[in-house]
Amino acid sequence: MKKIEAIIKPFKLDEVKEALNEIGIQGITVSEVKGFGRQKGHTELYRGAEYVVDFLPKIKIEIVVKADMAAKVVETIINAAKTGRIGDGKIFVLPVDEVIRIRTGEKGEEAI
Repeated sequence: MKKIEAIIKPFKLDEVKEALNEIGIQGITVSEVKGFGRQKGHTELYRGAEYVVDFLPKIKIEIVVKADMAAKVVETIINAAKTGRIGDGKIFVLPVDEVIRIRTGEKGEEAI
């Protein structure tokens, strides 16, 4: 099993969610996060004063899938989230040793 974590621009969430639904992904976890990479933030004007916004709003999507689905999920996220501009985000793919469904006690792929 693999855990896929994707950091994307907030306005791309609906497109990514719909694209994942089309390939059969039913369960995702979404968090509102803040961060920066090469984009480095930007300056804004508020009531006549300039200030630096270091951390930009992003969306973090977490999905656990069978290992053979990971490449398809990654490709789907890339296609749906890409704008071609700086700050499009990153995708991390991590191994998952075990999954346990709390309600039923199911383990492994049955618990996904």
